[in-house]
Amino acid sequence: MAFAFNVLALFAHPDDAEFLAAGTLALLAGAGGKVTIATMTAGDAGSSVLPAAKIARIRRREAVDSARLIGADYACLGEKDLEVFYDRRTLRKVMELVRRADPSLVFTHSPVDYMQDHEITSRLCQTACFGAMAPNYCTGARRPAKALRAVPHLYYAQPFGGKDILGGELRSSVFVNISAVLARKEEMLGCHESQRAFLRAQQDIPDPVVLMRRMAALVGQEYGFEGAEGFRQHQGQAFPRTNLLGKYLGDCVRVVPS
Repeated sequence: MAFAFNVLALFAHPDDAEFLAAGTLALLAGAGGKVTIATMTAGDAGSSVLPAAKIARIRRREAVDSARLIGADYACLGEKDLEVFYDRRTLRKVMELVRRADPSLVFTHSPVDYMQDHEITSRLCQTACFGAMAPNYCTGARRPAKALRAVPHLYYAQPFGGKDILGGELRSSVFVNISAVLARKEEMLGCHESQRAFLRAQQDIPDPVVLMRRMAALVGQEYGFEGAEGFRQHQGQAFPRTNLLGKYLGDCVRVVPS
């Protein structure tokens, strides 16, 4: 099957992409994009009753099932929960992932978020996007992917609840109307059945799907959307600043002028 463009969504844990960006990924897949959803970890700390190896296997399967719903691939970089570090070894893994995906669009966590796994994933992703076109950076892979031809467009998902670690509001500047794919986003999040009990116990979240729909409605209310996802586009030196997301998704995208 021929794809019009490639998309990479790199998040820390299984179900992060589903909470924060699955609607947008579903729309991009429907617009002809080849989507890869990747996580830094397999979610090995995501259970209070199952051992790490078992819950990791379960969560990998759940992530694969979720990705398949939009025809996406899933990849896990094999780090451990609460041990996502910014170091040479991990950066090389992320860099190789970015080069192999060869994306024009990349989605990741906000640089400011409620936990370090998310923030470090964001930093690693930013560096990998910036450096992926530098052929002199060697990932050490046995059969390394080629350097990219251009720096991809990078988007940071609105953090969980739209807040920083001190409870301050973090405003998105790019909004995607996901009303038409809310049911698919719900289906994708529903694949992560193993997390229902854990999120209830660990984060006092009675029902992840209900919370997700509430978050989507809150983000969408400014534009009268039934549901939306919010992002900020990386605007730093060497990164493209054009509205590529709007090019692919048209009227579904609203950009707040800076």
